[in-house]
Amino acid sequence: MDKGQRDRPRVEIIAIGHELLLGDVLDTNTHWLCRQVTQRGGQVARAVMVDDDLEAIGQELRGALSRGPALILTTGGLGPTEDDRTLEAIARTLDRPLAEHPQALLLVQARYEQLAAAGYVKHSALSLSRRKMALLPQGANPLANPVGAAPGVVLVEGDTTIVTLPGVPAELKGIFTTSLWPLLARIFSHQAWLERTVRVECGDESVLAPILQAVGHAHPEVYIKSLAQQFGPDQWLQVTLSASGATDAQAQERISAALEELTCRLARANIACQIG
Repeated sequence: MDKGQRDRPRVEIIAIGHELLLGDVLDTNTHWLCRQVTQRGGQVARAVMVDDDLEAIGQELRGALSRGPALILTTGGLGPTEDDRTLEAIARTLDRPLAEHPQALLLVQARYEQLAAAGYVKHSALSLSRRKMALLPQGANPLANPVGAAPGVVLVEGDTTIVTLPGVPAELKGIFTTSLWPLLARIFSHQAWLERTVRVECGDESVLAPILQAVGHAHPEVYIKSLAQQFGPDQWLQVTLSASGATDAQAQERISAALEELTCRLARANIACQIG
């Protein structure tokens, strides 16, 4: 791992839900979060899927904390049903009792009042299942959910910030881009990220391999990856170059140097390319 990667805030993602492991639901959340973290200068070091099971969630959380990432993101398990057990698992793992959080309760109440006024639910009364979404581990704080009822949750354990997000993609994205982003901006404040793509007229990835390897060795701070499509004539492969830096200018300088060498090597090999 090069120094640029080591300097980037490390992030781990735990996607929680039995439906994910059954294949009933496609885990698009992890893919989206990986892109968001990467584009903001962070590095996703690990991502896993786990069942709605207290011990299974706790085992993954303990393992993640032992590796000391700057940020742990969990998805799923924040709803009103019995199998929504993420916060219970976190509370038990960290030995932080669950308690009703006044601000979280206000957020849940306000959402159901809005839903009732719109005719989406029959009433706004806070039943036990609705109040369950306001039970937070001690020391945690809620994150407003602009789309759904369950607040996100943020807490700090040692040097790691743990953020729990709903599994519904629209809710997860809504929290991430609104109430969560000011906190994340501080974690990723010293990182810039840049990505460029090159379309290469070559249908055989093995022909490109030594060229990409040479460029990668010459520019270890730049991550270079080819995306193969299929064999055949008139095929184009996509090559992605990405780099982080302390500033936009530094990231741009790294990408430009690697891109220049790549195009020169492709030209010497009589391989056409188009820079995106």
